[in-house]
Amino acid sequence: MAPKPRQSRSTLPGKDEILSFIKSQPKRVGKRDIARAFKIKGNSKIGLKRLLREMADEGMIANNRKRLVSTAHLPPVGVLVIKRLNDDGDLVAEPANWDYDKNPTPPLVVIVSARARHGNDVAGVGDRVLARIEKTSGSDDAATYEARIIKRLGQDRATVLGVFKALPDGSGIIEPIDKKQRATFMIPARDIGNNESGDLVSVEVTRKKAYGPAQARIKSTLGRIDSHRSASRIAIAVYDIPDEFPAAVLNEVSHLTSPSLKGREDLRHLPLITIDPSDARDHDDAVYAQPDTSPDNPGGFIVSVAIADVAAYVTPGSALDEHAKLRGNSVYFPDCVVPMLPERLSNDLCSLRPDEDRAALVCHMVFDAQGNKRQHKFIRAMIKSHAKLSYQQAQDAIDGKAESSTLPWLEPVLKPLWQAYEALTKAQVKRSPLGLDLPERRIVFTRTGEIEAVVLRERLEAHKLIEEFMIQANVAAAQILEGNRHPLIYRCHDNPSLEKTRGLSDFLKTMELKLPAGEVLRPAHFNRILDQVRDSEIESLVHQSVLRAQSQAEYSVENYGHFGLNLKHYAHFTSPIRRYADLVVHRGLIATLENPDTPYDLDHDFGEIAEHLSMTERRAAKAERETVDRILASFLADRIGAEFSARISGITRSALFVELTETGADGIIPLSSMQRDRYIADEGLHRLVGLSSGEVFKLGDQVVVRLIEAAPVAGALRFELLSEGVYEKQQRGGGSRKPMNKRPSGKFKGPRSGRRSGSRHQRR
Repeated sequence: MAPKPRQSRSTLPGKDEILSFIKSQPKRVGKRDIARAFKIKGNSKIGLKRLLREMADEGMIANNRKRLVSTAHLPPVGVLVIKRLNDDGDLVAEPANWDYDKNPTPPLVVIVSARARHGNDVAGVGDRVLARIEKTSGSDDAATYEARIIKRLGQDRATVLGVFKALPDGSGIIEPIDKKQRATFMIPARDIGNNESGDLVSVEVTRKKAYGPAQARIKSTLGRIDSHRSASRIAIAVYDIPDEFPAAVLNEVSHLTSPSLKGREDLRHLPLITIDPSDARDHDDAVYAQPDTSPDNPGGFIVSVAIADVAAYVTPGSALDEHAKLRGNSVYFPDCVVPMLPERLSNDLCSLRPDEDRAALVCHMVFDAQGNKRQHKFIRAMIKSHAKLSYQQAQDAIDGKAESSTLPWLEPVLKPLWQAYEALTKAQVKRSPLGLDLPERRIVFTRTGEIEAVVLRERLEAHKLIEEFMIQANVAAAQILEGNRHPLIYRCHDNPSLEKTRGLSDFLKTMELKLPAGEVLRPAHFNRILDQVRDSEIESLVHQSVLRAQSQAEYSVENYGHFGLNLKHYAHFTSPIRRYADLVVHRGLIATLENPDTPYDLDHDFGEIAEHLSMTERRAAKAERETVDRILASFLADRIGAEFSARISGITRSALFVELTETGADGIIPLSSMQRDRYIADEGLHRLVGLSSGEVFKLGDQVVVRLIEAAPVAGALRFELLSEGVYEKQQRGGGSRKPMNKRPSGKFKGPRSGRRSGSRHQRR
């Protein structure tokens, strides 16, 4: 029975109560349903959100299309999607709408009969079926199931992206690029057209069989798989990222003109400058700082952050607005960008080019000598950028290596900016945000699109300066809207879950490092750990482990703060060209400036918008990451047999995962290929142990590997381990064993389910 809602509650329900309530409902329930049932109101909803997050982390529930469901077991009757054939020729299915972000490993369901119970309708790969499901083995969180089909729910004509290969008989096959899709598709000779082997194509499945390849029809040809643009095209297609602007949007953009000075403060005299990457095409923020001359603020500074006034062009309800909301954000691939807004805006009207009048929303902030913000205000203005500098140019000028183009700005602009940043750094140190600063790599291309090199992005003080100014402007935006009681979309980053912090604490104890017990963890607690391992052999290992323990940042209408930045009030304001969330905040700020006493309202559900934008951000991150994987796999494809220095980046029951030191490319070492011993993964302590020898490999260990196979289409690399681990006990027979350089057998299947969790860095 479902728990009876109480008349009033001072505490949150227990996890078992919530789980019982979810199971009792005939339909999926959401967070609002739970809050209503248990009479949870106000700030207590933040506690409920964290409780549900813990339950998801612990595998008790899953978030399927924003509806919560129990994951304790599959129902006796449910909808399945047939995904593949296993090595025994059985059809393998997964629950429909499974949330891979919350639980990357769905339960295994083997189809016992491919025919529907009534009739001769045969189901095949890709079909959705209603089936009777029975658990055959395993615990609730690691169970396997068998299923008998009750009814086939129709053919799934979903689009599949793959590589076309011509066959001698005139027909062809499609090899899907999806790492999880093992099936191939047949193309009849009559449907091949002008396609040739190696074409990247989009196909529609037209006919499926229980056994053997299904038939498909080629819908479009996207180019050659060996083209340098194929990796990004694959990601765009796989994740259904909109990359073409509808005619209605382009028509609206063609009629846009720059706004006049009316209703704006003229700040064109203010020597604002832009500081961006050297290859940046759009410039949506400019900065300026000057000493505060007020006698009440000795040693203080006034910092001005100007952001392109995108809201002046993108109005609510327009085709341009609706499509920008659909995209959610720009997507940045190594070789191209899929922008949120058309180039007429992102690279022209809203780009703060030098010596051109531009509409902007300007945040003026006053800081004292210790970097504490004393006041802030926002104004709509007309500005003019006085210079365009790269991070390197600005840094060189401050370091005494100014070029002729930067020298005029050194004394009047750059030095005051750095002096203001030094003051803000004092407050930042006191605030103690999470000190994870992991290296990032950048792929450098030649003019013809070939990979020239993979280099580490240098982290300059100029980067940190701009980042801190943007953070402070984002804080001010959230505070202004909160103070005026206007709805807004927060940028939130929740505290690490109890489950993850316990796991991290147990792991750190193995290295004689200790997180405080019985306390609410703060970023400073993690920073002390990071300080203890600075410049040590385990620094990278500990940084990665701390990163894995963090929650994922997201957009939310409920403010539960930003743990990583250690801030209570935070919203995205500084990049409306590339993030729709910032545009929503801009509109709120403009409304407060024009009608400070009138509540701001839009005919939109901010909660739904926040959820959608969190989804598009995660989608972009996955697409960007997989594109890098494919490009690097292509780059290394002609180096089969070469040896590389690497670091162990992940350990699962079936494989080691490594990251190459030189390029940052990720790859897999199947445990079945490690012939020296039988190895068991201790995933809690992030290590692999040989049962006979006591040989140990740990997360973060430096190893030497040999490249065995590269699959550029899947973005996957397979390696052979050449290094020996550390021996924790004497081997049988004595002595040490040399690596066995035997190439593992078996077809390279590509999937990398044990990939390390999280991204290379937390998106702030």
